[in-house]
Amino acid sequence: MKKVAYIFPGQGSQDVGMGKEMYETYDHVQQLFDQADEVLGYSLTSLMFEGPGDELTKTENAQPALLLNSVGITKVLEQEGVTPVMTAGHSLGEYSALVAAGSLQPTEAVQLVHTRGKLMEEAVPTGQGAMAAVLGLAKEDIENVLGDLDESEPVDLANINCPGQIVISGTAQGVEKASQLLKDAGAKRVLPLNVSGPFHSRLMEPASEEFAANLKETAISHSECPVYANVTAEPVEKAEDIEELLVKQLYSPVRFEEILEKFVEADLDAIVEVGHGKVLSGLVKKVNRRTKTFSVQNPETLQSFLEWYKEDS
Repeated sequence: MKKVAYIFPGQGSQDVGMGKEMYETYDHVQQLFDQADEVLGYSLTSLMFEGPGDELTKTENAQPALLLNSVGITKVLEQEGVTPVMTAGHSLGEYSALVAAGSLQPTEAVQLVHTRGKLMEEAVPTGQGAMAAVLGLAKEDIENVLGDLDESEPVDLANINCPGQIVISGTAQGVEKASQLLKDAGAKRVLPLNVSGPFHSRLMEPASEEFAANLKETAISHSECPVYANVTAEPVEKAEDIEELLVKQLYSPVRFEEILEKFVEADLDAIVEVGHGKVLSGLVKKVNRRTKTFSVQNPETLQSFLEWYKEDS
């Protein structure tokens, strides 16, 4: 049997209409989506299928929506006999990776990330935090610039995505100041991101403390396959380690480039992006363009992947 790894997208990949075709095609997906609506107490499904887009983009809605969409596809793959040998997700996507590995139950995970999204929204008042993507500058050079900033306007590395693409996060004034300094230091571009807060920065520590209490009430199991954690870029399987790292993940950088490097070096037949969009598949190609990738996000792409997976090796 072919060896595949799953990677799961994070916030920013959401789009109105996502999951609708899967919902209409597979009974198991419909059942899962309906259960999520019930436990949340509102129709997340309607928001995913019909919008409005600005409501879907709110962190407390986008996070459970993306997880639900990815998990629905994962469950169909499971029914088709596909089992990943390792999983990982980008930020929020780590929760989808944990569901795929059997560490979290789907409806509990949906509730958990809904709470996570609310806490992240509330941690810093709107407009006081910001994030920006830095293109074409090495991690060490970015760290040098950020290290020279005033401590009263903190800015941190947030997402280390792939060579030449790193996201910074912090106070709005700090990110604005850092953006100009990074351009002066040789960055090709520094692009402000349309986000509601300074995610994966030290400003998220208050949210992490409250979130830790929520995690204590969540049933977390040892994973059935290695899940590569954002915080360490290392595989984690023990429940207590998973819990600790999910708390740290809120204010720590996402080390996705390192995770992808390890996936590329593993003896895999393909890396499969499970969920809406193709952003992560693109990151894989930037790490190693020869790696075989699939993006499974609707019945058509699902069948295309399954045809390859089930054909004789």
